[in-house]
Amino acid sequence: MEGMLRTGTELVSEGKNRYTVRKMLGAGGQGEVYEVVCEGDKKHYALKWYYKHTATNRQKKILDKLIERGKPDDSFLWPQDLIRRRKNEPFGYIMPLRPKHYKSIVDLMKRKAEPSFYYLCKAAYNLTQGYRMLHKAGYQYRDISFGNVFFDPKTGDVMICDNDNVVPNGTLDGGVYGTPRFMAPEIVRGEKKSSRNTDLYSLAVLLFYMFMLNHPLEGKQEAKIRCMDIHAMNRLYGTNPVFIWDPKDLSNRPLAGYQDNAIIYWELYPKALKELFIRSFTEGLTEPARRVTENMWLSAFSNLMSGIMICGDCGAEIFFDKYKEENDIAHTCWNCHKEIKVPSKLVIGKNNIILTSKTKLYTHHILGNYDMNTVVGEVAVNPNNPAKWGLKNLSESSWRYEKSDGTQVPVKQGQTAAIAKDVSIDFGEMSGHFE
Repeated sequence: MEGMLRTGTELVSEGKNRYTVRKMLGAGGQGEVYEVVCEGDKKHYALKWYYKHTATNRQKKILDKLIERGKPDDSFLWPQDLIRRRKNEPFGYIMPLRPKHYKSIVDLMKRKAEPSFYYLCKAAYNLTQGYRMLHKAGYQYRDISFGNVFFDPKTGDVMICDNDNVVPNGTLDGGVYGTPRFMAPEIVRGEKKSSRNTDLYSLAVLLFYMFMLNHPLEGKQEAKIRCMDIHAMNRLYGTNPVFIWDPKDLSNRPLAGYQDNAIIYWELYPKALKELFIRSFTEGLTEPARRVTENMWLSAFSNLMSGIMICGDCGAEIFFDKYKEENDIAHTCWNCHKEIKVPSKLVIGKNNIILTSKTKLYTHHILGNYDMNTVVGEVAVNPNNPAKWGLKNLSESSWRYEKSDGTQVPVKQGQTAAIAKDVSIDFGEMSGHFE
């Protein structure tokens, strides 16, 4: 594959680093991407080299600011070095190279990536956390879509690329407005420009694709379209958008035999997640200020990860649904259709943590800080009596264990508290009880 830069071309960055072009990886609307190796550390990086018409002074200023301020968190393949040969000629930037085992959302839809439900939720959590940190730093992404997100199906780790169009929130100049099908209705209609609120809409579309493998607005109305031209797209995504699962408007329901993914997967998830999607694509279509925030998504995904049950008959992952428990509706395995008995669980605030021999307690559970990586506790099984389980304190603080008779016992770091119904634990910031 030939491009603007030949294999073996040597380039010197503004940071005085020397890079050698190894091969071309691909091309897009703004430029070409190459694999390069740095002479200094011998590591391989990616180089995005702009076409002449996209190598504008405005783009360079954006890159200068991004490199100066640095990445919001480790999930971003952030610009880190700028390469410019001569003034008024194409330039490019260096970013980390994406590992080959990371998959795209398109791979997920084509079944080329099949993560477990747990790691799908973990990927959604990490993705949302990345955009949360981006927005917290005062940026807007402007182009959340399929092509900019990759994930590891075995760990749920994510990588967000194409960050060269990130700008401070509130920036009103031209440039990127988004990708068709992902743009907020007000952008499609030409009423607004990109913002954090339009990012939230695009994020909701991407999350819906991840969980339902279907676009949230593509149901019966999309099936009727014979020519998906600009006018049809404007109606479907801008002037007349209708959520396929809108509880009040049934006109755009998915069609069996055509949009089966939307029908099948919608039934697998707890009501709490479905309510967030309903809000995103009913109120959120017309009221940008009422769109689902990153924190709302993070709370939902943490509960999804903590509430996974395993079917004892077929081994399928089943989500605990608080709504079903409150309304005395049985949990049924989606795979073998047998009823699932809900295991013991630890309830901390709105978190329902299903207790299995592999359950871990994270900082978010006891502090509400959206940290689902730092382990502060884990289920421990008594080696001499497998029927006896406990919760081991792996945090740096002592817990207070309160028995059903009111007796209180401290649980220091490394100690284990017995899991028993109607017993509670004071973790400091929050308290929980076993059910």
